[in-house]
Amino acid sequence: MAAYYFPNYHPNARNDVWYGPGWTEWELVKTAKPRFPGHQQPVEPAWGAFDESDPAWASKEITLAAAHGVTAFLYDWYWYEERPYLHAALENGFLRSPERKLLKFALMWANHDWLDIQPASLAASPPVLAQGALPPDAFERMTDYIAERYFTQPNYLTLDGRPYFSIYDLATFVSGFGGVEAARAALERFRRKARATGLWDRGLHLNGIVWGAAGPAGGTRGAPLPETVTLAAALGLDSVASYTWFHHHDGRVDAFPRGRYERALEAYGAWCEGSRRFPLDYHPNATMGWDPSPRTAQDEAYEARGYPWTAILEGNTPAAFRTGLERAQTYLARAQPSGAQQRLVTLNAWNEWTEGSYLLPDAKNGTTYLEQVRNIFGS
Repeated sequence: MAAYYFPNYHPNARNDVWYGPGWTEWELVKTAKPRFPGHQQPVEPAWGAFDESDPAWASKEITLAAAHGVTAFLYDWYWYEERPYLHAALENGFLRSPERKLLKFALMWANHDWLDIQPASLAASPPVLAQGALPPDAFERMTDYIAERYFTQPNYLTLDGRPYFSIYDLATFVSGFGGVEAARAALERFRRKARATGLWDRGLHLNGIVWGAAGPAGGTRGAPLPETVTLAAALGLDSVASYTWFHHHDGRVDAFPRGRYERALEAYGAWCEGSRRFPLDYHPNATMGWDPSPRTAQDEAYEARGYPWTAILEGNTPAAFRTGLERAQTYLARAQPSGAQQRLVTLNAWNEWTEGSYLLPDAKNGTTYLEQVRNIFGS
């Protein structure tokens, strides 16, 4: 059970420039307002606002996760303008925690453009603060950094004896190289870098994030690319997964602004379709909830403009979340395993407070969502 971890809750030099000194996404959590009657905002984290780059706080997160059946954190990991971004939660917090041995970790390269949506305004399209696409030379420098700094860690997550590395936006990745063939060659060089550490003679386990079962590749709409099934094979990926149930519906869930969590539970069908169509392993995802309204300007109307002005899922109770976990368990039992990677389930998310999907305890529900994880997958 690997939970996605969004690390924007600690001080960062880029955020100081973009949003003001000391800013973190806790500010959006605190200022969120209800957008309709019964809308549960603001959310109150049970631990309050804490610095995730502090090893003491990281230790508290690690022990809580490990006690409830979570076995790894998949860090949303960013690289813009020749250096990492939001990496201190991992490097200063998690990796310096005396409890780090209790949990594995891996990277989900969040290679999308960084948009100014903290918060987003209806007045204009969000400006791009940093470009996600990397040219070949920048990709080489980034993968050097990853191989040297992370793949050498004793608790890096492996599948089938290979370190796991996930790419969020396949279309943006390919666009940086100008085509699929050059992008595949870059991934082969990345595999060789993993082997060159002397620890991973089998290279990498490369995963791609997909929307739906086999729709357009990545988040870059209109890119001249084949459908995701063909692209994943052409890039030589080992597996695919989704980030959140909301992606299965491409942002359309029943009605706006109130969507039904019950409808999102239909993700089981997307897993089965993905498993049938992809010639590689398809990892299921269980999503706790969905509400990106904290990332919109709170003094403006909440209109259907696309992310982050999307439908908000209602009915995501701990019992409903348990149903999703049970369906993931059923999916795994029915899938024909081709290796250890078939046993991976991803969770959205450990701490996506401003997208309404978090397993960390809040003041209303405490650890009841985590308890469902432990009850279904804890053994």
